[in-house]
Formats: sequence, structure tokens, C-alpha cells
Amino acid sequence: MADLYLKALESERRSLWATARLKGLPKDSPERLRIAVLDADIAAHKAKSKSPSK
Repeated sequence: MADLYLKALESERRSLWATARLKGLPKDSPERLRIAVLDADIAAHKAKSKSPSK
């Protein structure tokens, strides 16, 4: 089954990263800060989905 939440997070991250790279945005820009938040959310979601279900 597809994990649509994870796909949405990764899609938003890719979009923001492309924008940041294209514009050469600094690390403290809102887009780059959002990327950091998305990275944490993605990691937490993957960790949660790897834990065994009871």
C-alpha cells in the first residue's frame, strides 16, 4: 500500500529544494528552514513505520 503522507512530504521537500537551489537561497531562508522541518518529519515517519506493529 502506498504511503501517501510520506509521498506528499517528499514531494514538497523536492519542490522546495529545487526552488532553493535555483534561487541560491541562504540557509536561514524560510524555504530552507521548511526543508529542515520536512527532513525531521520524514525521518520520524519512517522510524515509526519501521517499528513492528502489534
